[in-house]
Amino acid sequence: MLIPTEAESIILNLVQPLQETETIALKNANGRILAQTVQSELDFPYWDNSAMDGYAVQYEDVKNCSQDHPTILEIIEDIPAGKKPQKTLQSRQASRIFTGAMLPESADTIVIQENTQRKDDQVVIFSPPKQAQFVRHRGTFYQAGEALLQPGIKIKAPEIAVLATAQCTQLTVYRRPRVAIFSTGDELITPDQTLQTGQIIDSNQYALMALIESWGGLPIFLGIVPDQPKLLKETMQQAIITFDLVLSTGGVSVGDYDYVEKLLEELGGIISIRSVAVKPGKPLTVAKFTNNCLYFGIPGNPVSALVSCWRFVHPAFKKLSGLSHNWTPNFIKVVTTETLRSDGKRETYCWGQLELVDSVYQFRLAKGSQNSANLINLALTNALAIIPIGTTSINAGEIVEVMQVS
Repeated sequence: MLIPTEAESIILNLVQPLQETETIALKNANGRILAQTVQSELDFPYWDNSAMDGYAVQYEDVKNCSQDHPTILEIIEDIPAGKKPQKTLQSRQASRIFTGAMLPESADTIVIQENTQRKDDQVVIFSPPKQAQFVRHRGTFYQAGEALLQPGIKIKAPEIAVLATAQCTQLTVYRRPRVAIFSTGDELITPDQTLQTGQIIDSNQYALMALIESWGGLPIFLGIVPDQPKLLKETMQQAIITFDLVLSTGGVSVGDYDYVEKLLEELGGIISIRSVAVKPGKPLTVAKFTNNCLYFGIPGNPVSALVSCWRFVHPAFKKLSGLSHNWTPNFIKVVTTETLRSDGKRETYCWGQLELVDSVYQFRLAKGSQNSANLINLALTNALAIIPIGTTSINAGEIVEVMQVS
């Protein structure tokens, strides 16, 4: 049985990132993965401009002014943001200027309005500025033709702001991973069906669909497949042919109705993982096919299914989607507010909430039973506290490593 880091390494080595791309409009780029280096034909700032409201001047005119000996300059025009200056500044002249406005020709310094007094068409300057003070020079932040953004990054609000200001309105991104999801088991029904004695409502399909959507993928639910090897094999085969990633829940343990591993081998899959030393989520089957499709056979217990996805599927999805780095989960060390317990035989994940209290992050264990079949107290979970193999307890007030989940 593999330890989690070994399983993670094997999985990431199996993943072949998508190479297919598409061109999309900037307004549709949020959450997509950039596939090409982006350059702009524009400098940024686009031209010399003012960082403050005040007066554009020539430094030589004002460098020696003081409260006792102020400098008086003629105001030749007002320059609001968005207006091109109409006049060239001469010695002993100033232009009233506003934040973001383009500097007039020959101006090299801004005097902020707090250090001035306007009298009709003249301005009195009482304090000498530093040379080039409050001037944002053209190309200081970015020069046309340089790499603006590199491929393999996830486009979010900051990147969209950068792309918009650089007039990059069309982007080449990797296509979204297509993910097949189906549940197995004669006992399962959908939430809109009437529950009969002995049956179980399938929550996994909805949870996994939500996860894949939140990660940026295209989930397709293939239904609930009964414990019939022929039907299951047909569903698996179609999914493997059609999709980049397949997630099935149930049928991966050692019961009489657990057919997934046998069928994966019949379909030509190379099974690299059969179980992992984690709790919950020990039964995990990972197989790869010649078309690069990656198959995850995930436990059917609802908490186990989500933990398996958070810990092992998400890193694979990140690499598959074209992200160039940061595939592994985010682990941080925090204080636990309750004592955490384990039998020490497997790496144990306790679910709960990560909270910021008095500037210190704390982990608060979810109330109720920490049982893989109990999804009720899974609500509001945003972190998993980790009890390492060989450790049976972590006392309240001690440091614990937690994995952030989303």
